[in-house]
Amino acid sequence: MTVKKTFISQGLKLMEINEYLSRRLSRAGYIDVQVFRTPIGTRVVIFAERPPIVIGKRGLTIKEIAQILEREFGLENPQIDVAQIQNPELNAKIMAYRIARALVRGVKFRRAAFIALRRIMEAGARGAEIVISGKLTSERARFEKFRAGVIVKSGKPREEYVDEAVIHVLLKPGVYGVKVRIMPPVKLPDKIEIKAPVEQK
Repeated sequence: MTVKKTFISQGLKLMEINEYLSRRLSRAGYIDVQVFRTPIGTRVVIFAERPPIVIGKRGLTIKEIAQILEREFGLENPQIDVAQIQNPELNAKIMAYRIARALVRGVKFRRAAFIALRRIMEAGARGAEIVISGKLTSERARFEKFRAGVIVKSGKPREEYVDEAVIHVLLKPGVYGVKVRIMPPVKLPDKIEIKAPVEQK
């Protein structure tokens, strides 16, 4: 197998693992997975909002996941570590999942969006944008945007700083889309600071 085909194969396998874990660990606030090859096997790092749910009672859940990763995805001797997400309110995927779960519980989409927006800004974000699309108030699909603060929309700062996630949720009227963009409390490169002159002695 050529190097190019090897990279493609590894990428496809990682996508399949990510899709499986996102379904299996949705209650745990699953965010992402990283896979590393080591001399003794494969190290798998799962990032989640609630690690105890990933681990399960007496570690049963994590053992079962390790067996499935080895049997169905061909990972050699998978060793799973679970990392908790720091500042979950500044993570776009977590907030998108929270909005989706609120919609499933019957919370009105505007209320769910404003609650999430307030929590994001209270966590220290410079800005945030939430877009909810679907059959919101009628049989015709549309979308509504909810914004607060400042968020970069283009250029390298957007690629480096803005965290973005899209979640789809099936409700009675149909499929709703939830897109969340979060601008963390970072210093942008175009910010100019004027320093006081230094007195010469």
